[in-house]
Amino acid sequence: METDANKEHIERETLQLVLEEFAQEQKTNNQHIEALIIAINNIGNKIDVSIKEQKAEKNVLESLDIKPIEAILQKSFLDIKFMIGRQPKSIVRKFQILLFPEQDAKLFYKIVFGRWFLWLAIMIALNNLYSWGIHYSDNSKEIEIRQIQNDRIRKAWEYLYVNNDKETKKLMKKAYANSVESK
Repeated sequence: METDANKEHIERETLQLVLEEFAQEQKTNNQHIEALIIAINNIGNKIDVSIKEQKAEKNVLESLDIKPIEAILQKSFLDIKFMIGRQPKSIVRKFQILLFPEQDAKLFYKIVFGRWFLWLAIMIALNNLYSWGIHYSDNSKEIEIRQIQNDRIRKAWEYLYVNNDKETKKLMKKAYANSVESK
């Protein structure tokens, strides 16, 4: 859930940054276009003034030098082409599930498998630690149960030994000796 929320948050921030950049570019484009419009209007005014002067001076057969006007128009057309070329392109969103990375495969495998092997080692260690703990706990319980049983037998033996006559004590000593020899 957190990763989905983080992805959505990152996507929102990315989209917001992209939109802000597009807005900034649009503002600069608008400013350039306004400057071009002003330059074209100035050129138009100059052309109108020169046409009026030419009509007024029909006697003068001098040809007008239109090279600066052509240069300004060419520059303006180049600026317009440049602005059109810089217009934002449509964003293509790709959804891919990659088994292998397109770039930096060595770094990817170093990170992924390094983490996998670390977690695998930790899991094996925890599993062995758990098994050892269970085994140790079972052994201690079994030892405790046998000690309790041995204490009962020993107390019963001592009780019989103390509370019986000499013949029974001899039989008990003989039985004890035989049990030690049979082991």
